[in-house]
Amino acid sequence: MDRAQKEKVVEELGQIFASSGVVVVAHYEGMTVAQMQDLRAKMREAGGSVRVAKNKLAKIALDGQPCASIADYLTGMTVLSYSEDPVAAAKVADAYAKTNDKFVILGGAMGDTALDPAGVKAVAQMPSREELIASIVGCIGAPASNIAGAIGAPASNIAGILKTLEEREAA
Repeated sequence: MDRAQKEKVVEELGQIFASSGVVVVAHYEGMTVAQMQDLRAKMREAGGSVRVAKNKLAKIALDGQPCASIADYLTGMTVLSYSEDPVAAAKVADAYAKTNDKFVILGGAMGDTALDPAGVKAVAQMPSREELIASIVGCIGAPASNIAGAIGAPASNIAGILKTLEEREAA
């Protein structure tokens, strides 16, 4: 890899670190190509990505970034999992680590907050952006449906009372 290629990789990594909601660092030593492709596919489905890069270049790219705290985790065979959604990459990485003992989460960063392995697990248990939006919409829509039900209820109650009175008179 010549100097121009290294500069390009550093620039790409810098953009990744700047734009990602969460970055998870893990060791992947001993994983097969098929396992790595499986991880990439699962991450892609969740809206994230996986990147293997030389630790030295990643450390250079981290200089001045909000997530610079993950530089300490960049030793050995490391893989970076990242996503714009602050939860997606952590969810996929945590789930994958449970099924593959060769994928070991070292830590990560959420913005300028450093995460240890327990922190990554805690972030993975948080609801995703889409789940939060759905719950907010549900909370907003619930009062409207309750109001509609309350408005419609008296009319149905009156109709029921009138029907009962008619039945009594007929009997």
